[in-house]
This record gives sequence, C-alpha cells and structure tokens, in this order.
Amino acid sequence: MQENHAARPLQPGDRAPNVVLDAITRQGKVAIDDFRGQKPVLIGLFRGLHCPFCRRQIAAMAELTGALQEKGIDSLTVVNTPIERARLYFRYHPLPNLLAASDPERASHRAFGLPNLQFTEDENEWPRKVSMNTVMSMRIDMPGELPAPMDPMAASEFLDKADGYEITEDDKQMIATGHGQLVGEFLLDRDGVVRWCFTEVEEDGRHMFGGPAPREVMSAASNMAV
Repeated sequence: MQENHAARPLQPGDRAPNVVLDAITRQGKVAIDDFRGQKPVLIGLFRGLHCPFCRRQIAAMAELTGALQEKGIDSLTVVNTPIERARLYFRYHPLPNLLAASDPERASHRAFGLPNLQFTEDENEWPRKVSMNTVMSMRIDMPGELPAPMDPMAASEFLDKADGYEITEDDKQMIATGHGQLVGEFLLDRDGVVRWCFTEVEEDGRHMFGGPAPREVMSAASNMAV
C-alpha cells in the first residue's frame, strides 16, 4: 500500500487519508476509515510517550472523551512508541475510555502533513529546521508543574523526574529518529473531512510543547454538525 504524505499540515476542508495502525488499548488494528461514514472523530497525533509534554496533552485529550462522546464524537490518540512499550505504559497509567494506537514509523504524522523538525547549529527554516539557539531561547511556563519558566530541555528533564519516567531502549530509538516530530490534533467530521485543527506548525512554532485549551476543542466540537 502506497504511503500518504501531505506536503503541509491538513487544514479545515481537507479530506483526511486512511492510516491503519496497531491498537494499544485493545487487540487488532485501528484505522481512520473505521470512523468514516460512522462518527466524527478527534485524532491526536503525538510524539512518543518519552515526551513529557505529549503525555500531558494525551491526558488532557482523554479527559474530554466523555464530553465528546455526549456530542457523538469519538477520539483516537496516536503515539510514536512501539506497541509493547506503549501497552506497558498504559497498563500502569490507564486513562478511562482511551482508544490509542502505536505508530513508531510516524506514518500518520506524514499523512497529516506534520513535519519531523531537524535541529541545526544555526539554521532556521520553519517548520523544517530550527537552530538549537532558537530552541534554547524558548521558555516553557507550566505553573504548578515547573518551578519557573524553563527551556524545553530543562523542562523535559524536570518533568520526567517528577513523573518517574525512565527512558528505555525503545524510547531512545524513537528519540533518535523523531525527536523533532511536530504534533497536532484534528477534528474530522463523519465523512473524514477536517473541520478544525491545532498543530505545533502554526504561527512559527508558538504552540510548540503546548496543546489546545479544552474550551477550544469543545467549541469546535459544538460547532460541527454531528
């Protein structure tokens, strides 16, 4: 099967491609086409579970599952983590009603047009390349979780320690090939057409390491005819 590869992040009005992945929280496969013609679905495409920011975004998305289901909208979380590692994580960190899938090859991210950002010494070409000076000048502000605004590397290390998250060989492999993978969330209608999205690509990376406000997601869900 030929792989889909969008040249840019999908936008409202674009038809989402089909992607077939290994399910984490149940047996078998899960595909975008499972929802097409059935129900709208919120698709969250995240980095591996090694990313503490993504772990928090996944939990935030899971918290909206019930409210979305009341509106007739399903949810699918995709992580760039090998299946057995992902199953082990969610076994010890269960999220009620979470439907998750494993995509260590990042096929879904390419299909939805999310770039794998390259870190460079001094070259910036957003959203393909970013210099380490630019990255280290960013400040992550997470009151209640971080003692003060921190650069992404320091914040990641602090959050991993706070979570007690230990990096495994599987995680190291994902970091080596997809440390710069940009992420996003896409709300598809029952025909598989994007009606709303939030990605790290937007606004020259202003949304990096953060996620949409729950009210923004629910507003988009309310505005979409089910």
